[in-house]
Amino acid sequence: MAKKIKAVVKLQVQAGKATPAPPIGTALGPHGINIGEFAQKFNAATKAMGDDIIPAIVTVYDDRSYSFTLKQPPASRLILKAVGLEKGSSKQKDKVGKISKTQLREIVKRKMEDMNTDDPEAALKTLMGTARNMGIEVTD
Repeated sequence: MAKKIKAVVKLQVQAGKATPAPPIGTALGPHGINIGEFAQKFNAATKAMGDDIIPAIVTVYDDRSYSFTLKQPPASRLILKAVGLEKGSSKQKDKVGKISKTQLREIVKRKMEDMNTDDPEAALKTLMGTARNMGIEVTD
């Protein structure tokens, strides 16, 4: 018999740097799971991922057990990393950098499992829109 799900919590934590302190503690504490144990498991699973922000989906069950699934870093973070910027433009009209379609295709390969399409060209168009919204010009 399958366990009954109590809650699903979405977190974004830097790889290998999870601690029981907020935001993890405040997100998972009310559900009664061992936050220190979660932090250890998360850090062990993500230590090889560098300093990227890693989204995690934590499924909490009625018996206070849990499981978690790791995703790829957000597309905006990957784009900023490829361009070499800390943050995008506050205004879409102001261009702060350039990224090539080749660089975006590399990001598509990495993000494909998390995207809601199976078509790499559709995923590329999605990432092109994300880059444009961040004030990053897409070049051929």
